[in-house]
Amino acid sequence: MKEEEPSEGAQPQVSQPNGQADVPSEPGPALLRPGGSFDSQAFLDGLDAIFQAGKARDEAEPYLQQALVDAENAGDDAGLLTVLNETMGFYRSQGRHKDNMWIIQRAIELSARMQIEGTEAWTTTLINAATGLRAAKQYDQAEDLYRQALASAQKTLKPGDRRLAALHNNLSMLYSETERLDQAEQELRQAMTILKDSSPDPSTDLDLASTSTNLALLLLQESADGKHETNQDEIVQDATDQASRALDIYERGHLEQSAHFASALAGYAQVRFFAGRFDQAVRAYRQSLAIIDARYGKGSDYYAITSQNLDQAEQAAKEAGQDPDAPEARVPTQGNRIPGQASRNNRNSNTGSAPETGTGAGSSAGNEYSAGHDASARQTSTTPDISGLDLAKAYWEQVGKPMVQKKYPRYLGRMAVGLMGHGSDCYGFDDAVSRDHDFGPGFCIWLTDEDYLAIGKNLEADYQALPQYFMGFHPRTDSVRAKGANRRVGVFGIGDFFESLTGYRQAPPEDHPHEWLLLDEPTLAAATNGKIFADPLGQMLSTRQGFKAMPDDVRFSLISRRLGMISQAGQYNLPRSLERGDGAAAMLSINEFVQATASLVFLVNNPLTVGYLPYYKWKFAALRRLSRLIAARLGEVTQELEDILRLSSAACYGGAGFGEGGKGSGPAAKQIQEQVERICAQIVQELRTEGLTNSRETFLEWQRPYIEAHIHSDDPTLHSI
Repeated sequence: MKEEEPSEGAQPQVSQPNGQADVPSEPGPALLRPGGSFDSQAFLDGLDAIFQAGKARDEAEPYLQQALVDAENAGDDAGLLTVLNETMGFYRSQGRHKDNMWIIQRAIELSARMQIEGTEAWTTTLINAATGLRAAKQYDQAEDLYRQALASAQKTLKPGDRRLAALHNNLSMLYSETERLDQAEQELRQAMTILKDSSPDPSTDLDLASTSTNLALLLLQESADGKHETNQDEIVQDATDQASRALDIYERGHLEQSAHFASALAGYAQVRFFAGRFDQAVRAYRQSLAIIDARYGKGSDYYAITSQNLDQAEQAAKEAGQDPDAPEARVPTQGNRIPGQASRNNRNSNTGSAPETGTGAGSSAGNEYSAGHDASARQTSTTPDISGLDLAKAYWEQVGKPMVQKKYPRYLGRMAVGLMGHGSDCYGFDDAVSRDHDFGPGFCIWLTDEDYLAIGKNLEADYQALPQYFMGFHPRTDSVRAKGANRRVGVFGIGDFFESLTGYRQAPPEDHPHEWLLLDEPTLAAATNGKIFADPLGQMLSTRQGFKAMPDDVRFSLISRRLGMISQAGQYNLPRSLERGDGAAAMLSINEFVQATASLVFLVNNPLTVGYLPYYKWKFAALRRLSRLIAARLGEVTQELEDILRLSSAACYGGAGFGEGGKGSGPAAKQIQEQVERICAQIVQELRTEGLTNSRETFLEWQRPYIEAHIHSDDPTLHSI
């Protein structure tokens, strides 16, 4: 059975679509003050009124859309960010993940333009964006944003701030959904501690109710996965106690019509289904479904999943001869809970979040990386099908981290760990063919300058002494170009690491566009790819984020340059080369056209959210991955570019040796030129959609002035001649 998005604990104040999703409205107040300024408080009050009146299903979206227009027309970036945060949460609650990708990207881009990094608003936006991505199952992107949010929260939020509990609760859900139950437990335990310490009355604290529901569901998931040797009946009782505690809190607060009460009821239903009391599960699911219908409507993910769970419970009750309408099947009230022992206080408290899979059938994940790692480990005849990034993380967690805990315990909370830089494994593109060089057990530890001076050399020596055989893999094989100062794994100073990749210890300032233009996209891709597994200080994430945040003026300048090359190579020189029969010149024109278009796709999608186009070997792998994103811009262009490359031999040389000869080059040449023009028309449409041009001209050279009109700086390096 599936669980329909349980409560996620305390939500950030700027966006509480699920936290307040049972709130709004009579006709809202006017959002524009006299003089045309945007009134953010009036907007929030109006949204609250819509939810409180139970009219979110019909009125929330048009209200949010109008607010977006009003804030943008008023030129109020802070107000616009508030509306975007609220819209993120609403679309997430509706299961409209594709629509939400646009909102998330817009919020991140706006935040970068506002330069609000290091503020509470930035932390809140990161949390909301990550949660939206997690709901859309974009787990890698979500985890990266959650980690940035944690690093930002350490600087912007007080230790007892309840928004931290929301962050830990949401990150716990991500770990649970990706079968990392131990980490889910750790995150949720932190959330519960924060909530209990900060609550004036834990017995009526709705965020604690949500967390108790999540704990109950994780107990079931861990039990199904064989995580605990505890007696099954004891686990079920513990889960029942937690789920019942959540219902108690809603009763005490007389909040049984809250949208979050639907999650608590569904969690209780899942626990009782697991216990074999299908009749009680049916009654609880019915109550939950009625609330979901009223608050979100029948078209939401919540309704669909809960309805499926209800159907399963009804079928199971029928087969077991249990009557859901019998008095003993009712959802117990506060004074009529199911009798049983109290939760075990001496148990290692398991905390976590709602599993996607449900009640009886656990995933068989177990301990994903169970291979030993002592010095006597032997090479096995087969190796697991695992990516280099996952291998690096397992090697860190099972081999590296225990060594650091033993020898450098004071520094563990200051080290950033991960894998990024040069190499197919850092991009996530490695496969069996990639394993002949620069592949094997290894990871990076990044230290501050101060810490590197103190322990860098000793830590590097201890890193080199780690067992080299792991999970059946031989010791890492390093190519000549990946040794010494150019090594790709080991211990690095943060500034030294980025300097070795880019020549800069940190990203150039926004007002130094000439320096940004010296950094080509493959270089920036190597400096921003991979994964950071841990970064307690947040310095590594912050430095990497600096290289991701290409200034808009630079990005617009590059978009203009790419339009010029697409036009020159594809629309002008390609037809002329084909006409004069110069196959070599035509082939090179196609190459320039494809290169410039590939770059443009990444620039239009914005490197801040999708990264940069890597070097030639992995360009199309990166394009294909980007095109699979829910809200990718120009995503269809990838296949069209591949079609052009496939036809290029026939167009330029008559297809000799490729089975395309015999018809001459004419048909293929015509097809390529038509495809080029279709791509250019799609580019213009996207530029118009993004508000970067109002011209319909498809000869892209003539679009450049419209793009460059958005460049604020007068620096001549940014403008075409």
